[in-house]
Amino acid sequence: MRTTTKLRQMFASGQMVVAPFILNALHAKIAESVGFDAVYMTGAGTAAERGFPDVGLLTMTEMVANARYVAGAVKLPVVCDADTGYGNPLNVRRTVREYESVGVAGIHIEDQLFPKKCGFFEGKQVIPQEEAVQKIRAALDARTDPDFVVIARCDAYAVTGWEDTVRRCRAYIDAGADLVFVDGIKTVEDLRNYAADLRDLPRMYNGDLLPTQEVAAMGYKLMICGSTIWLVYKQVRASFEELKRTGKVNPERYGTRWDVANLLGLEEIYELERRYGVSQVPVA
Repeated sequence: MRTTTKLRQMFASGQMVVAPFILNALHAKIAESVGFDAVYMTGAGTAAERGFPDVGLLTMTEMVANARYVAGAVKLPVVCDADTGYGNPLNVRRTVREYESVGVAGIHIEDQLFPKKCGFFEGKQVIPQEEAVQKIRAALDARTDPDFVVIARCDAYAVTGWEDTVRRCRAYIDAGADLVFVDGIKTVEDLRNYAADLRDLPRMYNGDLLPTQEVAAMGYKLMICGSTIWLVYKQVRASFEELKRTGKVNPERYGTRWDVANLLGLEEIYELERRYGVSQVPVA
């Protein structure tokens, strides 16, 4: 079954899909190994791995390249950040086709001005509602797989207020978006208002304000969470500080080489080597 169809079926089941943030294919495989049903490729994390803050400096090509590795590494549906679609509705058409071609299950496209910023940063600007609606229409027209999920992200809350956010979300669903995603939700009160005022719309939430079970009880379809970027930052920094201070990192901090190698498929490689004879010493 295609991962796009899997994701659609998950949404239809009535159970909220929890997709942890992943920065790369390794993280995706870890998420799969512990039993998650989907993963979310974060744009902020993809940018961070290339040394940039989340302010729209990465190109579509760089984002799709990461998505290709992630989708190729797991059997789970992969939902990806597609920023603003990297331009006007014509750019959005290509964006959808590129992401679709590498095997992801869905993307979200936001109504920020290009280049964008993280939904929690200052200085965001949003495009007119009708321009964003046209981008959604272009995205839907570009799909070759009707199960490919198109999520409309709205960043208007911090810019034009809550009433405009509600209007925009309803317009995006009317245009055919599969879910709406209000970003920049900073308080539990915001999260509850989001659930109440848009209760009749399929909704996605980004954050860790409440446990997944409580968010699911509010009727959300998809929750992306896990704060992987900041988790990785804190743990790696702490280990480097320990190395600098003491000359050694406590081995209890580590998994083993074999934990990671086996997660990545080392045993399968060994089996293929035996099957094809590539591990044998050549005869002189």
